[in-house]
Amino acid sequence: MHIDLSSLSPVETYATMTQTIVPRPVAWMLTENDGGTWNLAPFSYFNAMSSAPPMVVMSVGITSDGQVKDTRYNLEQRPDCVIHIAHREMAAAMTASSATVQRGVSEISELGLSTSAMPGSTLPRLTDCRVAYAARLVDTKLINTQWIAFLELTDLYLSDSVVSEDRKGRLKVDANKLDPIGRLGGGEYVMAGDIVSINRPV
Repeated sequence: MHIDLSSLSPVETYATMTQTIVPRPVAWMLTENDGGTWNLAPFSYFNAMSSAPPMVVMSVGITSDGQVKDTRYNLEQRPDCVIHIAHREMAAAMTASSATVQRGVSEISELGLSTSAMPGSTLPRLTDCRVAYAARLVDTKLINTQWIAFLELTDLYLSDSVVSEDRKGRLKVDANKLDPIGRLGGGEYVMAGDIVSINRPV
């Protein structure tokens, strides 16, 4: 089958891309609302893009009625955020936090999630997440209605339960214990399964 992407509507293109560019990591983003409450939302147009400096990129669309989403609005007002990588037991809460609510409403309060201090940030992290990055918005680009955000990572929280050392004494994150969620198409996700190690050529 050959598909000319220019012949598809934006909705059809989205459905096709999200079912084939898989799995995608999900950035569970915590930002600060105007009133000092915390906004929480997942984004799967997200990935690492640089390690010097440590940076990630994410894409934020608009709401169904053409409005700027809360995460974008908050980052434009206050550049700091906390990016979580959720695991299997948090999949339902992560998905629930994507619901459209009135600006200023805290998904953290609505979902009964707890927070803890985040090293290197004035914002908190989700207590139960095993990975959290403190990050700061450093640049943006607008392509059509997609707002592309470039975020520099400043600090990392890792649960002790997923950390060990490899044979050379380097930090090793156990992928099975991390058990991250990967986004597929529609409402589908993939959880950690078989972990295969293949030596790369020298």
